[in-house]
Amino acid sequence: MASFQTLPGFRDFYPEDLAKRTHIFRVWRQTAAAFGFVEYDTPVLEPLDLYRAKSGDEIEGQLFSFTDKGDRQVALRPEMTPSVCRLVGERAGSLKRPIKWFSIAEFYRYERMQRGRGRCFFQLNADVFGEAGSEAEIELVALLVQCHRAFGLTEADFYVRLSDRTLWLHYLGSLGLDEGRIRMLLTAVDRFEKQGDDAFAPYVSAHGELPAELKAKLLAFLGIRSFEALEAALGGTAATPAIAARLADWRKLLGGLESMGLSRFVQVDLGVVRGLAYYTGFVFEAFDRKGELRALAGGGRYDDLVAKLGGPDLPAVGFAIGDMTFSLLLQERGLAPQISHAPDVYCVIGGEAERRAAFGDIQRLRTAGFKVEYPLREVAFGKQFKAAADSGAKVALIYGSDELARGVVKLRDLADRTEREVPAADIEASVRGFFEGP
Repeated sequence: MASFQTLPGFRDFYPEDLAKRTHIFRVWRQTAAAFGFVEYDTPVLEPLDLYRAKSGDEIEGQLFSFTDKGDRQVALRPEMTPSVCRLVGERAGSLKRPIKWFSIAEFYRYERMQRGRGRCFFQLNADVFGEAGSEAEIELVALLVQCHRAFGLTEADFYVRLSDRTLWLHYLGSLGLDEGRIRMLLTAVDRFEKQGDDAFAPYVSAHGELPAELKAKLLAFLGIRSFEALEAALGGTAATPAIAARLADWRKLLGGLESMGLSRFVQVDLGVVRGLAYYTGFVFEAFDRKGELRALAGGGRYDDLVAKLGGPDLPAVGFAIGDMTFSLLLQERGLAPQISHAPDVYCVIGGEAERRAAFGDIQRLRTAGFKVEYPLREVAFGKQFKAAADSGAKVALIYGSDELARGVVKLRDLADRTEREVPAADIEASVRGFFEGP
């Protein structure tokens, strides 16, 4: 008989694994709600052209795409941004701004697997639409930080690297570069951390050798790690009006985060530009401090995308946190949730008459919110007591023929094995009193 296995890059979630995932999602939902974000969802299957419109035809190599039975070209969603732009764009006129939405959903990408990256994965996505100022970035970076802190992670565990594609465009333009060269150099900057000088090879192929002076300026700029160094590099008070205005946006963003007490989590880092060309302003990524994992999260401003996908002009900024790398970080820091599936109550039951009497109590206790287990079939008392102890339950209810005849049930504390009899009519109150204490 054939033995079937999970497809490469896909995951099974056994109960203990699903419980950990559910815990992470629950905390993310609570955190997003505390910031005033509301949850939405979209279909897992979208028109292929939605992703072509955002990223071009080259995206198809990363997609699970096919022609459906209606002869439509479709794809399993690889990300949420195009879908949420479609949703917001359709109702932009009736939505109160700023629009603060989040989702937790599963995505699919056919790409090379590695630690922290699979072909199906979950992400928390959070976006703000309708706010053009850096107030939106303040809100989102604060949410991103809190989505990590809520699990006990500190500034010793993770940080957010903050950069600015707009400032890069202004800076490279001030060096006399045209748009084509600027785009290629931004791509090189994005890849430089991983590829080193090889990141400039496409630029060299297209435009010839990169002048040593220009390369030195590029490397110095991407090496900036403080706002003071950024101001100095851009000429301070002698900066162009466009650069001066952009530095004012930086002051507002960093000042807002400082007022929130979050400066220790944020690092100015012009080496981050993010490879996705639709970003139009501030960009940011979260990493573990030890540098052992892939990026924990990433995001930025994408003011042109809603209109590009058929909606109105609407400023937007957002981020996504992936569950795979995030779970690895919690595990490595000893912060993964301790999961228990133990019942609250285990019922030890005699014969058929006792079983009929117990069933009413079991149903009432479950309706009241207690986790209750019992043997599905008749089993000897000795085995039932062992099962009760092994289950991890705090209390056992014992239904014997003698107790039934006297209208009582024994309540046993499974920690110290003490017992007492309680009236059958008072089972729910007695169990509640046991857990609530005096």
